[in-house]
Amino acid sequence: MAARDYGQYCGLTRALELVGERWALLIVRDLLVGPRRYGELAAGLPRIPSNILAARLKELQEAGILRRAPRSRVVVYELTDYGRELEPVVLALGAWGFKAMGEPREEQIITPDSMTMALRTAFCPHVAASLPPTAYAGRFGAAELLIRVDGANLDVSRGDGPSDLAFAAGPGIHRLISGEIAPDRAIAAGLIEVLRGPHVLLGRFANTFHLAA
Repeated sequence: MAARDYGQYCGLTRALELVGERWALLIVRDLLVGPRRYGELAAGLPRIPSNILAARLKELQEAGILRRAPRSRVVVYELTDYGRELEPVVLALGAWGFKAMGEPREEQIITPDSMTMALRTAFCPHVAASLPPTAYAGRFGAAELLIRVDGANLDVSRGDGPSDLAFAAGPGIHRLISGEIAPDRAIAAGLIEVLRGPHVLLGRFANTFHLAA
């Protein structure tokens, strides 16, 4: 039984009992990107107290949402099939919350996993299917991601690599993804810096990754 018990017999109630505790869905979000060691989860959620992270991992494991698995002499946490069923829920919640994000606060950061899931949330496969394959190297604060779009397929991995367009941006990139600001204006305003490649490809990026605020 989860620590939170609402006393109601309802699917939504049970879902909240399983993943409604603070930090639980953010742990699931990061594990949707891939298996993580305990230290990697802690680094991706820098404000989570160690005892809370340990407690949430134990609760999610007991609920059958994640499991501990040995990988090359280390133990990682990974989602079970049941846990991976949460992906459309997480993406839908991300899209819903995007509408209320407002301007970023100074202390707010972007992590590689949070940005990866944000890109999955904003990805428009029906638009990408009509565009040439494109690789983007995005630097989002300290997070570096290689974003490959090939038709309706999206692949996001950590690090740099060969790309058609490389750019740097901070949390203000949400203004481009929301359509609030055009690519050329985002560059002029200093929200995005093109590092290499033709500037026009930033427009393709904005069309491929779009969420209306």
